[in-house]
Amino acid sequence: MKISIVGTGYVALVTSTCFSELGVNVTCVDPDSQKINRLVYGALPIYEPGLEAMMNHNVNDGRLIFSADYERCFDDADVVFCAGDPTLNSDGSTDLSPIKKIALDFAKGIKKYSVFVLKTTVPAGTAKQIKEIIAEEMNKRADKVEFDVASNPDFLTEGNAIKDFMKPDRIVIGVENERAKEVLTRLYRPILLRNNTVIFTDTSTAEMIKYAATCMLATRISLMNEIANFCEVVGADANVVRHGVGTDSRIGPKYIYPGCGYGGTLFSQDIRDLINIADVNDFNMDVLRAVDHVNINQKRVLFEKLYRYFGGQLKGKTVALWGLSFKPETDDMSEGPAIVTLDLLLKAGCKVRVYDPVTMNTAKLRWNDIYCGVDMYDAVKGADALLLITEWRQFHLPAWNQIKEIMKTPLVIDGRNIYDRRELEEMGFEYRCIGV
Repeated sequence: MKISIVGTGYVALVTSTCFSELGVNVTCVDPDSQKINRLVYGALPIYEPGLEAMMNHNVNDGRLIFSADYERCFDDADVVFCAGDPTLNSDGSTDLSPIKKIALDFAKGIKKYSVFVLKTTVPAGTAKQIKEIIAEEMNKRADKVEFDVASNPDFLTEGNAIKDFMKPDRIVIGVENERAKEVLTRLYRPILLRNNTVIFTDTSTAEMIKYAATCMLATRISLMNEIANFCEVVGADANVVRHGVGTDSRIGPKYIYPGCGYGGTLFSQDIRDLINIADVNDFNMDVLRAVDHVNINQKRVLFEKLYRYFGGQLKGKTVALWGLSFKPETDDMSEGPAIVTLDLLLKAGCKVRVYDPVTMNTAKLRWNDIYCGVDMYDAVKGADALLLITEWRQFHLPAWNQIKEIMKTPLVIDGRNIYDRRELEEMGFEYRCIGV
């Protein structure tokens, strides 16, 4: 099969590379020739473990082609994926204009039957709108070509995207007829041979499944963070509460770890997008508004703990941050607690020293007045406090004796509850975490 994938963002690059690994001939298209040139020479604009090596391997074998020849990418494709990163209008609603533009070009460019697949997160009903747009444009052509529109939302998690694609929990495909279903079943057959969890449904339901899954996960995180904050008030231990709740077979242990808030553009955007969609339809998403509100406040929690410890006297204090990405195994800082924490610290007059394994260049571009350490220990030199933001593996077992010698004040504020309070306090550290 031949497929074209329009876009060079996170979802597009992972999807392109993984399909080519499965033996599909893939053309990944972007009209921006500079982006394409960087990809041709193996320069990935994102960090995702294992992706660069897999991408270069398939480029060398000729199964994966990066092209700026946007007008010809639809010619002989059996399937065209629209995988551009979603953007928002000023009112918070999803901006569908880039998708509509791609749909119009698809209608003008296809030469044979093809399936146009929405791979990006879009409001329920978008696929039906896109089908109407393509059909209207197709009516202007003398040589009308048959087509179908489908919805195939991604469930990739940054840092684990290749595994999520190759061994998914489920594949959700929204189609409106058997012909499109057969084409996409053939495309996904190498994965379906190992995994029978494929859900075929209509396009609107497929679009809604993606929103519902994201909202459910976000609700668990925000609810647990709120419970953890209340544990501090009543003298309970949120770590034990989490364990007690997680052993309940109706709930399970995933996504109930107390922390300093969730991040990631797509995760946060999906929540707010669904709230806006509900507003347009005169439906009030009270629970989801609360989830978003709790998460916004939770991103301030580490700064507030630091503020209380020093009695509000933070000007001139040196604060070290470990981890800047919103989660481990990604270089994505967007919507993460590190951004909020850094801005609050700098506004309070703190001197900030940071270290993250992969996001240092991004940090240097965004904040000119922070010090980027050469390693995790360099970052804590002379610090009055150490704040753990992201639980990268290398932060789990640090040399605490070395750290205590080079810190000015042995204060550790653990934003992910990964350290042993007793161990640190016996070594002379002051230790703060979430919910205890």
